[in-house]
Amino acid sequence: LLPQYRQEGRTELVVAVGCTGGRHRSVAVAHRLAAHIEALGYTVTESHRDMGR
Repeated sequence: LLPQYRQEGRTELVVAVGCTGGRHRSVAVAHRLAAHIEALGYTVTESHRDMGR
């Protein structure tokens, strides 16, 4: 998916992961996904909307 985005000239992709409460599973999944994508050489910005609630 990411190489095709680059070929199309796109520079941003938003991925949202949710769970009840937004403080446990979704944080772990988002963090792991961000680390994996970053390891592939892409720039990643990771934010957690509900973690501080």
